[in-house]
Amino acid sequence: MLKLIKEFRKKDFILILICVFLILFQVWLDLKLPDYMSEITRLVQTQGTKISKVLTQGSYMLLCAFGSLISAFLVGYLVSYISATFSKRTRKTLFEKVQSFSMEKMKKFRTSSLITRTTNDITNIQMFIAMGLQMLIKAPITAVWAIIKIFGKGWQWSLATLVAVIILLVVIISLMITVLPRFKIVQKLIDNINGITRENLNGIRVIRAFNSEKYQEDKFEKANDDLTKTQTFNQKVMSIMSPSMYLIMNFLTLCIYVIGAFLINGAGMYDRLTIFSNMVVFSSYAMQVLMSFLMLAMIFIMYPRASVSASRIIEVLNTTEMIQDGDFNGDSKTSGEIEFKNVSFKYPDADEYVLKNISFKAKKGDTVAIIGSTGSGKSTIVNLIMRFYDVTDGEILIDGVNIKDYKLEALHDKLGYIPQRAVMFDGSVNYNIAYGKNEIEKEQIKKAAKIAQASDFIKKMLDKYESNVAAGGTNISGGQKQRLAIARAILKNPEIFVFDDSFSALDYKTNYKLRKELKENLKEATNIIVAQRVGTIMNADSIVVLDKGKVVGLGKHKDLLKKCKVYEEIALSQVTRKELENE
Repeated sequence: MLKLIKEFRKKDFILILICVFLILFQVWLDLKLPDYMSEITRLVQTQGTKISKVLTQGSYMLLCAFGSLISAFLVGYLVSYISATFSKRTRKTLFEKVQSFSMEKMKKFRTSSLITRTTNDITNIQMFIAMGLQMLIKAPITAVWAIIKIFGKGWQWSLATLVAVIILLVVIISLMITVLPRFKIVQKLIDNINGITRENLNGIRVIRAFNSEKYQEDKFEKANDDLTKTQTFNQKVMSIMSPSMYLIMNFLTLCIYVIGAFLINGAGMYDRLTIFSNMVVFSSYAMQVLMSFLMLAMIFIMYPRASVSASRIIEVLNTTEMIQDGDFNGDSKTSGEIEFKNVSFKYPDADEYVLKNISFKAKKGDTVAIIGSTGSGKSTIVNLIMRFYDVTDGEILIDGVNIKDYKLEALHDKLGYIPQRAVMFDGSVNYNIAYGKNEIEKEQIKKAAKIAQASDFIKKMLDKYESNVAAGGTNISGGQKQRLAIARAILKNPEIFVFDDSFSALDYKTNYKLRKELKENLKEATNIIVAQRVGTIMNADSIVVLDKGKVVGLGKHKDLLKKCKVYEEIALSQVTRKELENE
C-alpha cells in the first residue's frame, strides 16, 4: 500500500496538512462540548442561577457544534477530492501500463483480472483513502485529547473505560482474524465472475448453436454462489460489529452512572454537585475514547482489503516489460524492405522452438506470401514482425535496421497490420476505418473502402458511412469485417502491409478484385501475406513454405509446384492438378 503513496502529488500532501489542522480544530470543538455541558449542569443545580447564563453556555455549545460541522464538511470534501484524483491517476497509470504489455505479459494476467484491478481494486483503495485519512488523523488525536481531559476525574470510571476498550479491541481483533483471509478470496472470485461473463458474451453464438445456455447458466451460478457465500459470510461476521459496539458503549455508560451513584451516595453534600458534574463530563469523554478506538479498529479492518487490492495493482505496475523501446525514429534511406536473418523463436518457458532458422527478404513493392499447415508458425512470423514478441535468435530488419532498435511507435508507423480476426470498435463505419485519426477527409475514407471492396456493402447500410458498427462487429459479417479492417490499414498508407490470413472470409470473386485493386493502387507498398488458400498467393513475387517451423520451400508458385512436395500437397488439397496446370 505504501508503494502507491508515490502517486500522491505535492498538492495532495498540502491538502492533507490542511485536513490535519481542520481535524484538530474539529476535535477541539467536539471536546469543548462536554465542558459547556458540565457548566450548564452546574448552573442548573445552583440556586439563583439566571437563565441568561444557561442560554449563554448553550449558545457556545451551538457555535462549537456548528464549527465542528463546517470543519467536518471541509475535511470530507478535501479527502474526497484527494481520493478521487488519486484514483484517477492510478487508473490512468494502470491502463497505460497494460497498453504497453506485449503478448507474453498479456497472457500472464487474465483479461477479467485486469478489468477487476482497474475498477474494483482501485475503488477499494479510493474508499480506504477517503475514509481512512479522516479516521487515521482524527482517531488518535481524539483519543489522546479525551484521555487527557478525563485524567484525574476518578480512577473507578477510568478503570471501567479501560475494560470497555479492551473488550472492544478483543471483539474487533477476533473479527479481523476471521474475515481478513477471505478478502483476497473475494477479489479472485470477482475476477472469476468477470471472466465467465466475458466468455459468455464473446461466445454467445456458439453457446446458442450448441444449446449450451443451461450449461453456461450453471457455470455462472456456481461462480456467483461462491462469491455470494464468501461475501455473505464476511457481512454476517462484520454485522456483529455494530451491536457489539453499541452494547459496549451503553454498558460503559451504565457503569459510569452506577459508579457515579455510589460515589455521590458516599460523598458529602458539598462534593455531590462536583461528582455529578464530573460524571456527566466523563460519560461524554468516555464515549469519545471508545469511538476513537472504534475508528482505529475500522482502519485496521479496511486496510487489509485495500492492501490486497494495492498489491494486485502493484503487481501489474511492477511487471517488467520484455519488449523495450528502441531509439531509432524510423528515418532511413530505404523504405519498404523487410528481411528475416536466421530467425528462431520459442515461447517463454517453452522447451521447443516454434520457428527455426527462418530467412527470407522482401524488397520495396514485393509481395511475399507465407503458407503452411496449421501450427507451422505462420502467425508467429506476423507476431514477430509486429514485435508482439521478440525473436529468440537471429534478427528481423526493416529498411536495414533491426526492429529492436526502433521506437515502437516508429516501427508501427511503417506497418499496416490486418489481423486474422478483424477487430471492430463500437462506432460508425467512418470511425472504424479512420480509427485513431481525427483529421481525415471523408473522400480518403471512401477511397480506402473502395480499394478494400467495402464501398458496395457500406452504401447498402441504412446510414451508409455513418452506420453504427457494434463492438466486435457483431452486426456485420466476417467478410465485411475483414474488408473494413483492410480499409483501415490502406488509409494508414504504410510502407509494409502485413496480412495475417486476412482474406479467409472473402469469396473468390471479392478476393480476386481486392488483390487486383491493392496491386494497382498500392504499387509502392510491400506486402507480407499469410494465407491458407493457394489462389490468394499464387501470383506473389515469392512464397515461403513452412513446415513444423522450418522453411521447406522458397520461390514462385510454378517453381514450388515442381520442387516443393509440401507446397504441392497443400495446392492439391484445394484444387485439382488439371486446374493447377491450367492456371
